[in-house]
Amino acid sequence: MWSDLPFDLLANIFSYLSPDSLARARSACCQWHTCSRAYLSSTTSLVPRDDPAWFLAMPTRNHRLCCYAHNPVLNIWHLVSLNFLPDPVRLVATIGSHILVRPTNSIFLQLALCNPFSRQFRHLPVLNITRTNPAVGVLVLDSGQDVPFPCFSVYVAGGMCDAPHGGARYEPTFEIYDSRHDRWQIVGSMPVEFAVRLTVWTPNESVYSKGVLYWITSARAYTVMSFEIGTNTWRELNVPMADRLEFATLVRRNGVLTLVGGTCGEDTSIWELGEGDNWGLVEKMPVEFEMRFCGGKRSWGSTRCVGSDGAIYLYRELGSGMAVWKEVVDKGKWEWFWIEGCCSIGGKLVQSFPMKGVLLQPSLAPMCASTPS
Repeated sequence: MWSDLPFDLLANIFSYLSPDSLARARSACCQWHTCSRAYLSSTTSLVPRDDPAWFLAMPTRNHRLCCYAHNPVLNIWHLVSLNFLPDPVRLVATIGSHILVRPTNSIFLQLALCNPFSRQFRHLPVLNITRTNPAVGVLVLDSGQDVPFPCFSVYVAGGMCDAPHGGARYEPTFEIYDSRHDRWQIVGSMPVEFAVRLTVWTPNESVYSKGVLYWITSARAYTVMSFEIGTNTWRELNVPMADRLEFATLVRRNGVLTLVGGTCGEDTSIWELGEGDNWGLVEKMPVEFEMRFCGGKRSWGSTRCVGSDGAIYLYRELGSGMAVWKEVVDKGKWEWFWIEGCCSIGGKLVQSFPMKGVLLQPSLAPMCASTPS
């Protein structure tokens, strides 16, 4: 019966499958393989549905050509091969259902786009200035349900570069990549002290909220560096309990800049940025989750965090569990959940390792080629 289904009906059924389920369906028979290929070539039917975002993890060391993905609907982990990549990569950010990555075989920043589920990869053009360890920010320009792949901008600020008369210096400029034109453009300067701090103390992760890009320094006492896009203005913001936090991460929740941080022997708290650059406490991790996450030590060293508008994940290594604060739409409130770490896949043990995670909505939509103007 299944082999006799019309292609359009079968394709509609395939549209409800997750990427891993669709991959298995492709190997069932010739009919399904042919239909799935036709389905994958259609951009109109590949728009992600309103399912929860997946957690995608990659190792922070010994960069292997693989990643691990957690399906929140079925609560299972998958091993995703990245053997189609030319080199090992490091996660930078998400853009729609794709990930922005940088190859690990160069000390200079080179960015690329990758869809680990459709196995597509494309380098972005080379920057105008060769930079080492600059701060990177991402702004998605459109992401509606009718957009298979969004237009986006990438902001690169600071970094080290070659000095005119030899040696190296901090680069006090920033440049922007616009996917609609597929090119980089140097658009302004920045205070040298900001360039230094973004280069030395700021990880690549950024958060965009209400016209401003934010980065947090990685050294105590923590501070937040901000760039207002409309006015090209750089500012510094204070952080609550800045000199006591053992870890601190910026995320966005319901469109608002949010800070997640934990103090040694005490709580992990969540603050939101309000009017007048004032931080307001909105949540504390329940004690039972703290004990489970820390193993009774209540030490937050090596804790990492990633968030989206609908969920905030705290994690450490691949094999350890994750504490998740997420929106429960049916109840109209946010609740805490526990996700077991990835210890085995398909009955095979998985070695644990420090990881970096992102949240994304998997899609098999093709990577649209840019059309420079």
